[in-house]
Parts: sequence; C-alpha cells; structure tokens
Amino acid sequence: MAIWLVPTLVSLFLYGIGQGLVKKYISEVPPARFCLYFVVAKIVLNLSYYALFQRTELFSAAAARFDAFCLVAYLFDGLGWLLYFQAIVHGPIAIVGTLSAAYPALTILFARMFLHEQLSFLQYAGVALVILGCLGLSYAPSPAGHPIIDPRWIPLSFVALLLWGCSSTLLKAAYRLPGADEVNVLVFSTLGGMATLGLYGVARGRRGSAGAREWTRSFVPMGMLAGGDIGFIVATRYGPVSLTTPLSGAYPVITVIFARLVLGERIGPLQGLCIAAILGGMALTPGTGG
Repeated sequence: MAIWLVPTLVSLFLYGIGQGLVKKYISEVPPARFCLYFVVAKIVLNLSYYALFQRTELFSAAAARFDAFCLVAYLFDGLGWLLYFQAIVHGPIAIVGTLSAAYPALTILFARMFLHEQLSFLQYAGVALVILGCLGLSYAPSPAGHPIIDPRWIPLSFVALLLWGCSSTLLKAAYRLPGADEVNVLVFSTLGGMATLGLYGVARGRRGSAGAREWTRSFVPMGMLAGGDIGFIVATRYGPVSLTTPLSGAYPVITVIFARLVLGERIGPLQGLCIAAILGGMALTPGTGG
C-alpha cells in the first residue's frame, strides 16, 4: 500500500465527520466563532504533534526557503477560507458550495504545470470521478424566489479557489526544498491560521457569551478538522499532491453518510450516484505517481 494513502484516508474520515458535526451544530454557533475555535484546535493539536515528533530546527538558514513557502501556503489557505465565508454572505450557498468542491482540479493543473507530476491514465480517471462526485454532493438547488442581486460572490469564490489551489501546490513544492520536514509544517499551518482565521474570529466572533456547551460542540468538530489537516500535511509529504488533495477533499461522501446515520437525512438518487462515483474513483487512484 502507498505510504501516503493511510494519512490521506485518515484525513478524509476526520474532515467528513468534522463537517457533519459542524452541520449539526451550525445553528447554535456563529460561523466566525467556529473559525476562532478552529484556530484554538490547531494550536493545541499542531503544537502538541510538533512537541512530540520534532526532529529538526524550526528556523534555520538552510531551511529558509522551505519555511517561507510553508508560511505563504497557509496564509493563502486562510485567506481562501475568509473569501469563501464572504462569498456565502453575498451569494447563493448552493453555487458557492459547489464551486468550493472543485479546487482539487486547480491543484492537479498547477501540479502538472509547475511540479511536473505525472499520473497514470487510470489515476486521472479516478481523480475525475472523485471531483465530479464531490461537485454533485455539494450541489443543492437554490430556493425559488431568491434572485441573486450582489455579484461580489463571483470574484470572491474564484479567488478563494485560486488561493486553495496555490496553497496545496506550494506545500508540495516546499517539500522539495532543503530542510523540508512535515512536522515543522504544522507550526506554519498554525501561524497562517492565527494570522487569518484567528483575526477574523476575534473581530467577528467575540459578541455573545460562550459557555461550556458551546465549547464542547465547537471544539470537537474543529479538532477533527485540525486533525484532518495534520493527515493531509503528512500525506502530501510522501505522495503526489495531485492525488492527496482530491482524495482528502472527497470528505462530502463521509459527511453525507454521517448525515444519514446520525441526523436522519435522506440520501437521494443523485447523492447515491455521486457516492458510488467517489468510491469508484478512490479505488482507481492508489498506485505509483508523482
């Protein structure tokens, strides 16, 4: 089994269950405060992982370019999430959510252009099935009688996609530089999150009280998302980002199953077809590549 596949599947599972729990509790916790809890979870988990497994010096002259690439990658990632939140405010979540599921396609394009990653025909076919399945699972028709008035969501959505695609590609590029160490990446992931989502959470999520109930219902899903990030960081260290990104990004299939089993939501024919496409695509992608 490819060494990158296990952390990728762990990431997929944690992302899927974490998003399912967010779906369950989103009516009780403001989105900006979720951002704040996410950064707190990153600080706790990432720095704990770093303290346990740190092998090399964090800041050194030899690893200066690696450090810079990682920091920029996670600043891009955080900024992408901020633009995504703003796009949801100004536009239809049905369309914005569907677009967000397409960012792995940009990562594959950038990895081919700038990192010269090569996949087999079956792997590309599998990736295409995964991305199409995710697009289908993320699609939800907009309610009738709600015309789109504010066009700002369009550039916000596409810039968010561009930033996420650049972030994943920069992370893989960083791993090819001297001094590369996936454990050190976690520190830069934390710094990037604090500088973007953390500031947004403090600015927009301070209003209102946050009791123990809210902390529990927010920190658990955010901790799972932060754990998924750790899995993705480790997977991308050892595998082609053209595969780790779309596979870990296929978490909607886990979220839909979670929603059916825990929240009692019905799985429709389109969702069932998309789940089958994702599972079929995942079966095709493992193997050599890069």
